[in-house]
Amino acid sequence: MAASGVTEDEYVLIGRDLVKEFAGRSGLFSRRGSHVRAVDGVTLGLKKGRTLGLVGESGSGKSTVGRLLLRLLDSTDGEILLHGEEITKDRHGDLRRARREMQMVFQDPYSSLNPTMRVGELVGEPIAYHRKLRGQALDDEVARILVAVGLSGEHARRFPDELSGGQRQRVAIARALGPSPDVLVCDEAVSALDISIQSQILNLLLRLQEELGLTILFVSHDLSVVRHVSHDIAVMYLGQIVEQGPAERVVDEPAHPYTAALLSAVPEAKPADQRSREKILLRGDPPSPSEPPQGCPFASRCPVAFEPCDKIRPEHTAVEGGGTVACHLQTAGPVLAGRPVPIELLSRAHK
Repeated sequence: MAASGVTEDEYVLIGRDLVKEFAGRSGLFSRRGSHVRAVDGVTLGLKKGRTLGLVGESGSGKSTVGRLLLRLLDSTDGEILLHGEEITKDRHGDLRRARREMQMVFQDPYSSLNPTMRVGELVGEPIAYHRKLRGQALDDEVARILVAVGLSGEHARRFPDELSGGQRQRVAIARALGPSPDVLVCDEAVSALDISIQSQILNLLLRLQEELGLTILFVSHDLSVVRHVSHDIAVMYLGQIVEQGPAERVVDEPAHPYTAALLSAVPEAKPADQRSREKILLRGDPPSPSEPPQGCPFASRCPVAFEPCDKIRPEHTAVEGGGTVACHLQTAGPVLAGRPVPIELLSRAHK
């Protein structure tokens, strides 16, 4: 999905050409006035009733993108549109109305919940603030939402430390659902949970999306989880989107070498399949975001990089099967002609 391909009438929430810079650390070996570009020209859109999975390594900038879209952080550049209306510079009352329609579920359910408040108060607070319910009407709505996330009215009287990790995350989801949002941003929402509990929470999100028509941005470093819940997938590396498209196409025919490397690391259910599968081991570490490379951000680790990669930043080009990729190997040419690079080629090139 190139920047020009994201139009207001197709998407509930759009981030266009988003940039976020943070002031660099000051110290003996730090340059004065240096900045870290955590998000570098990201464009993506969330389609109504669908889940966009945003995946990448730690430090890729994916969580920052989620916070920019919700206006929890102010962007350095770019624009954000909600239902076709720009909210990039909204303040106070206008931003309050926008935030009712966009809510977040954080990674750690314990630290995101006030330990001195009971569950009923935690879930009821945003309902009272945004929807102005009081008294018995508020209590009834809290009970209804708790049941919807798989808890009971009895849990309203408990404190967060009296709940299990899975129950706390259900409370966090209930709290996010209180204002009746259109968009839910889940930032590593299951990574702190046991595997068995992860599947329960993922199935809960899928059910709630179907029942409520939620639009979800699912941020995770785990591509195996992302492909389970997502209709579309966007892959981030060093603050940039390097590939995005329908989940089935991205998983079955990755067009970017970095996407192929992430997929090769996903465990297989059968040991025999795991042993026989080609793996791509990336060399080196990602470049520093305070000194991003001139060309492709992945060039220094790419097993099939060639001359233009470290000098020219690739533009997003369409991929057969849907979506786009920012990779010089996938532009129209005499060898690959815009088709995905086979994972076998990447493995051989690395060796």
